[in-house]
Amino acid sequence: MKRKYIALPYLIWMTAFIVLPLVFVAYYAFTTKAGGFTLSNVFAIFDSLHIKATILSLGLSLSCTVLCLLVAFPLALVLRRIHLNHKGLIIIILILPMWMNSILRILALQMILSKNGILNMILEWLHLAPVEIINTPAAIILGMVYDYLPYMILPIYNSVMDIDQDLIDASSDLGARFGYRLRHVILPLSKPGIISGITMVFIPCLTSFVIPDILGGGKIQLLGNVIEQEFITSMNWNLGAGLSFALLIFVIIGLIFTQKHETKYKESRVW
Repeated sequence: MKRKYIALPYLIWMTAFIVLPLVFVAYYAFTTKAGGFTLSNVFAIFDSLHIKATILSLGLSLSCTVLCLLVAFPLALVLRRIHLNHKGLIIIILILPMWMNSILRILALQMILSKNGILNMILEWLHLAPVEIINTPAAIILGMVYDYLPYMILPIYNSVMDIDQDLIDASSDLGARFGYRLRHVILPLSKPGIISGITMVFIPCLTSFVIPDILGGGKIQLLGNVIEQEFITSMNWNLGAGLSFALLIFVIIGLIFTQKHETKYKESRVW
């Protein structure tokens, strides 16, 4: 019983800051301003404006997740081959950018990518044509990759480091080349880390609104920006909650999908 009491502060925290906010979101999502029951707030996600924002959010989130995976997985393989006595130093280097406030990092990236920013100053010094990447989807993707890349690297790195070297050596002794070892040994054994990394990157990208606001200049409306405007600008909490509830459904579907694949992987490992 004493051990159960240790979890009491967390239960209070979870109730106050997770359960109750979700209850309020659900209440506003299914009610009108007069307090009557309605489904129109949730089904407003199918309006043309919201559909466009949702598709753009899914596209940018998917692009960011793929780019993070393409960078993180080879980096994890390289770090595995580096024999360091203090591997904790690698972890510190990977999470070091996360110690700085996310908004400050995005503002710094905005200064680099702006028309008169550091990047164009360097290109001008090299007598090259300037680039106009700010306030474009490319700038938003770059900002998301820059912000969420550590969340992809860490789980994949931990998963790759847990692979038994004897399995790789055995496949090599049996004549398997690097490409075959990568596809049939390393990649399957790294699957839990890859699934965790995809989940930890895709979902925050899908719900992001600060990065599009700063790097998109308010010209590119993702679903997170639409929800923010409904709560703060339009003061239409019911519609904002309805869109938030619809977005929550997308997130839950994504979690179920990743959990299903992770369960299949664990069952295959048991057999």
